[in-house]
Amino acid sequence: MSWEHELFALFDDLEGQAAALWEADREAELADRARAEYASVTLASRLMASRGGEVRLDLPHVGRVEGRLERVGESWCLLGGRGQDWIVPLRHVVAVHGASSRSVPEVAWSPVDRLSLRAALRRLSESGSRCVLHLADGAWHAGRVERVADDFLECRPDVEPGAVDAGAPLLVPYAGLVAVQSREE
Repeated sequence: MSWEHELFALFDDLEGQAAALWEADREAELADRARAEYASVTLASRLMASRGGEVRLDLPHVGRVEGRLERVGESWCLLGGRGQDWIVPLRHVVAVHGASSRSVPEVAWSPVDRLSLRAALRRLSESGSRCVLHLADGAWHAGRVERVADDFLECRPDVEPGAVDAGAPLLVPYAGLVAVQSREE
């Protein structure tokens, strides 16, 4: 073998090693990018991809609620079906079962999807529907949502005649609200 063939063989070998190193570096970089990209995925974006499907949510002091995922907002979702709807602030969701493996980034959401928890509660208030407010301490109150404020709602609870606070409004801060269960009358 001539020295030229040996030199070209050495260059070919070095080129192959460089290509293999570049490919390994590229795969590591792509894996890092994928991890970094997934770090920006929110629970709401995963739920948005699950909209229209059946999901189950585990909530503190309420247990598991299930239904069709009707709406998703930035900080809340609405499950419907079986004669009742559940408005659930996402900060109190302990676990989600049955969600899509995909996500829909918030930039792809419509303006309607960007409505706040207050907008959902205002709609409930306007309908005059009876509901049950499930609170973070495990308590619950049945009644009708009458008014929706910046950081709380006002509910007119169903009370037994003669009760001490009969007719008095109940103010519930959103921070203490785990779920609102509305029922068909």
